[in-house]
Amino acid sequence: MESKSTGRFSLGRQSSLAPEKRSDDSVDDRELPETVEPPIRLMYLVNEGDLKGIEELLDSGTGVNFRDIDGRTALHVAACQGKTEVVELLLNRGAEVDPTDRWGSTPLADAIYYKNNDVIKLLEKHGAKHPMAPMHVQHSREVPEYEIDPKELDFTNSVDITKGTFRIALWRGTQVAVKKLEEDVLTDEDKVRAFRDELALLQKIRHPNVVQFLGAVTQSTPMIIVTEYLPKGDLCAFLKRKGALSQILAVKFALDIARGMNYLHEHKPEAIIHRDLEPSNILRDDSGHVKVAGFDVSKILKLAKTVKEDRALTCQETSCRYVAPEVFLNKEYDTKVDVFSFALILQEMIEGHPPFSAKQENEVPKSYVAKERPPFRAPVKLYSYGLKELIEECWNENPVRRPTFRQIIDRLSRIYTHLYQKKRWKVRPLKCFQNLEAIFRKDNSDPSSRDGSSRSTT
Repeated sequence: MESKSTGRFSLGRQSSLAPEKRSDDSVDDRELPETVEPPIRLMYLVNEGDLKGIEELLDSGTGVNFRDIDGRTALHVAACQGKTEVVELLLNRGAEVDPTDRWGSTPLADAIYYKNNDVIKLLEKHGAKHPMAPMHVQHSREVPEYEIDPKELDFTNSVDITKGTFRIALWRGTQVAVKKLEEDVLTDEDKVRAFRDELALLQKIRHPNVVQFLGAVTQSTPMIIVTEYLPKGDLCAFLKRKGALSQILAVKFALDIARGMNYLHEHKPEAIIHRDLEPSNILRDDSGHVKVAGFDVSKILKLAKTVKEDRALTCQETSCRYVAPEVFLNKEYDTKVDVFSFALILQEMIEGHPPFSAKQENEVPKSYVAKERPPFRAPVKLYSYGLKELIEECWNENPVRRPTFRQIIDRLSRIYTHLYQKKRWKVRPLKCFQNLEAIFRKDNSDPSSRDGSSRSTT
C-alpha cells in the first residue's frame, strides 16, 4: 500500500477539478534541500521532467503511486504539465492509470482540461477511462427514453458533413447525422450547457420542415446528438454550385423555410427563436424540399417575450451576414431576428450570391446597423408579384414592422400560385403546337392522305 504525505504539492498547473489555489496552499517553487522526503522529491522531478532523476528514485524504492494530501500522484502532475515522456515512464514502472484525487479528477481528465493531446493519446492507449458524461444519472430508471447505445453507432467510413461538427454514421442500418461533444470540452461549462439546451430543444420539435431528432448518447463520452441524415446537403453548398435559382424554386424553398420557422415561433407553450438561420443550416431532402436545422444557439422564450445575449456577439461565433442588427448591438430581441435572416436567404437564392459578398465578414454588421441592405441586382421580373416588397419588409430596421412567418407564408403562397399558373400557361401552348406539328408530319408521311383516299377511324 502506497504511503501518503501530509504535505501538499502544487506547482504550476493543478487538478482540473480543484478550486482556485491560494498563495499559501503550495510548496514553494524553489530548489529543495536534499533532506526532502523521496516521494515529495519525485513530484518535483516529475514537474521538471527529469527522467534520469525519476528513474533513480524509483530504483531506490520510492513508490510510483505515492499520493500527496490531495490524493494526487506523480502521474497527475505529469499529465497536467504535458510531460509525455514522463507519463510513459511512470506507466511503464507500474503507475495506476486512473487514480482519482480528492476532487475526483484523474490524470486523463487533467490532460483533457489542459489540452495535452499527446498525453491524452498515451493514457488512452494504456486503458485510461474518460470522465463521466456531465449528464450521467445514477439510476437506470432516470436514463432518458431517447438514449442510444453508442455501440449501435457505426462510424466505419464516416465522413464529415458540410455543417461543422456533424458526421455521417450508421445506426441500425440507417444513415444518420451525429454531432459529438468531444472530451476536451467536457470541462467547458458554456459548451456543456449549450449541448444540454440544444438537446432539450430538439426533443420538443416535430415538423416536416424541421430536421428530425432521433436520439442521443448522454450516459457516456463522447456525448452525441443523432438526427436524420439528408444526403442532398445544405443550401449553402447548393447555392455555391448552382448560383441563382429560378424564381419558382426560390419561392418554393422559401415556403418550406417559412413553414418550419412558423412552427418554431408558434411552438406551445414556449416559442423558439432559431437565431442562426443561414443557408448552411437549411438542409435539402430527397423529395426536393428543405428543412431547418442547426439549433446550437437557439433560444426558448419562456416567461419573457424577448431575450438578450449574455455578452456581445462576435463574428467568430456565428455568420455575421445573416444576423439581425439588434443582436450585434446587444439589445433585447425576439422572433423577428429570424425574419431578418430569412429575407437575406430569400434574396440570396434569387441573386445567386451571399449578402454583401464583396465585404469582409466583420464589416457586414456595421452595414446593417447603418441601415444599409444588400442591393437588388437581378432583373426586375425575378421580383414579381410583390417579392421584392416582401423582402424589404422582412429586413426592416424596426423589428415590429417585420411580418410574422404566418403572414410570410400567406404572401409567398399567393406568389407561388401566380408563378405556377404562369409556368403552366407557357407549357400548354407549346404542347399544343407540338401535337399539331406531329399530326402534320403524320399526314405528310401517309400515302393515303396524298391521293385523297379516306382513312378509317376507330
